[in-house]
Amino acid sequence: MKQNKEHYLPKINLPTDLRPLKKKELPIVCEELRQFIIDNAAINGGHFGSSLGVVELTVALHYVFNTPYDRIVWDVGHQAYGHKILTGRKEIFHTNRKKKGLSGFTKRGESEYDAFVAGHASISISAALGMATASWLKGENRKHIAVIGDGALTGGEAFEGLNNAGDSSADLLVILNDNQISIDENVGALKHYLVNLTTSRGFNHFRSGLKSALKKSGKFGKGVDKFAARLEKSLKTVIFKDSNFFEALNFRYFGPVDGHDIVHLTKVLADLKKIKGPKLLHILTHKGKGFLPAEKEQTKWHATGGFDPLLADKNSLPKEKKEAVEASPLKYQEVFGQTIIELAEKDKSIVGITPAMPSGSSLDMMMRVMPERAFDVGICEPHAVTFSAGLACEGLTPFCNIYSTFAQRAYDQIIHDVAIESIPVIFCLDRAGLVGEDGETHHGVFDLAYLRPIPNLIISVPMDEIELRHLMYTASVYKKGPFFIRYPRGKGVCLDWQKPMKRLPIGKGRCVTLAPGDLAVLTVGPVGNTVQSIIANEAQNKTQKLKPFSHYDMRFVKPLDETLLHTIFKKYKRIITVEEGVKKGGFGSAVLEWSHENGYGKPIKILGIPDRFIPHATVEEQRSDCGIHAVGIREAIESFSAE
Repeated sequence: MKQNKEHYLPKINLPTDLRPLKKKELPIVCEELRQFIIDNAAINGGHFGSSLGVVELTVALHYVFNTPYDRIVWDVGHQAYGHKILTGRKEIFHTNRKKKGLSGFTKRGESEYDAFVAGHASISISAALGMATASWLKGENRKHIAVIGDGALTGGEAFEGLNNAGDSSADLLVILNDNQISIDENVGALKHYLVNLTTSRGFNHFRSGLKSALKKSGKFGKGVDKFAARLEKSLKTVIFKDSNFFEALNFRYFGPVDGHDIVHLTKVLADLKKIKGPKLLHILTHKGKGFLPAEKEQTKWHATGGFDPLLADKNSLPKEKKEAVEASPLKYQEVFGQTIIELAEKDKSIVGITPAMPSGSSLDMMMRVMPERAFDVGICEPHAVTFSAGLACEGLTPFCNIYSTFAQRAYDQIIHDVAIESIPVIFCLDRAGLVGEDGETHHGVFDLAYLRPIPNLIISVPMDEIELRHLMYTASVYKKGPFFIRYPRGKGVCLDWQKPMKRLPIGKGRCVTLAPGDLAVLTVGPVGNTVQSIIANEAQNKTQKLKPFSHYDMRFVKPLDETLLHTIFKKYKRIITVEEGVKKGGFGSAVLEWSHENGYGKPIKILGIPDRFIPHATVEEQRSDCGIHAVGIREAIESFSAE
């Protein structure tokens, strides 16, 4: 970081401390803010590249607008680190994404400067329009700004918001942060449209020639620059009215503007502040700006753990670190990525689909090997589902890979476009369960409960990576209807996971540990490995305290293995169910309903996610909070056995 005679950021605790500064001082503020983000991320990790890319925009917005009275809605909230630092949270920013610390996203309950929650994409325009309309109805003179990344603009709700806003008189400013990437590289026609818009040879030639011609005329003197700018804006509106997508939606379009020129950006925003009605400012930024490794590898540095800034540009890890990585289990998504390639090599009908998460889901592996058979459709979960249904209708076998929390956004399409007609789409729900530091907006804990009531579905939950492979193969040959496979974020438990795949019987569980006693523990998913660790520890513990219990991995939530359940309920006096999903409506509820319908009056204890949103923390801290870690499950078994 360059040494400046005066340091500004230490004196800025709120935007009111920023606004008295002169414009020429703002570049130094940006430099210091960017370095603050880098230094903090190096120690604590977190979302990184997006916030570096909007440092100048963040400073300019709080410099020009009267926040928090004026509303800024960030889309998505992981680009709002600079915003948090400038709005009273600088001294506690080191708690970002930690238990009881700051959220990694904007959060209304955290600060009056956070106008809206922003964990999922494409919501900003609709929310800001609602706020602008409310201000108009109440006679307020607030300004409303939606900052939307070009990746988020691929989502359907963003277009719905634009369409509605363009037909209103709302005083709304949409800022399109165009860096041509969300997490992975952007896809779709909109990406090409924005590139064409910013590189139009005809308009750029017109722009450069306009000022030259006016200067040659000699009629405007020193005022030629201002007159040229006014004339350019007027002519641009006429030229673009039919060819500019945003102008066609009745937005006044401005740009593209260099999003890293803080002085010019503040001037543009000050001008736009005076213009009423819906308007869109198109700015060009570079994700990871100011940190060379993040600029070079934007996907890799979208989010990061702690790092050494001096070594971050090195491509190789120390030898001992490499060996440690190679000896550890793969992540579940990596097992998915390798397995779908194996399946697709044998079955030419198999295709892969993801809504803007190719690297996160590891579908990028298939994209490299079979680019014509793997599709990134953008941040459009509803479209991903219906697109997959269309593929299946024509005889293909689509694996639609969506993060569990994002699948919530396509609930209608799952019912209407897939389940009603039993369309054979295979859904791989990644990040199912608790996800750690991303917190409430990203947990995949509702899927079992919201999918279970839908007819015609198969819902499966593998206990480990080997089971994941078996279920992927089983789903690929099932072809009778929609088949869901949910698995968690992070590493698995098996080093030797690449076993030959086999077809599993639909709706059949298995006994993992059979023991004497009157208690059975029923699990779905990797939490079964935690139960197995309890059994293993008890076997080694000479001062054994737990009464023996049997463990059943049910594998399927729908259909339930009723034959196995009858055996269990006849054999055992007490039943415990464990899942990493919500207790209300999930796997345990399904067992409880079945028990009641079949006249079993035996006590059942359900362990899972309680009826509240689980705040951000590490996954282990969250599991402890919910009582589904090893200690919590063991205590539940001990107390339930003693009743």
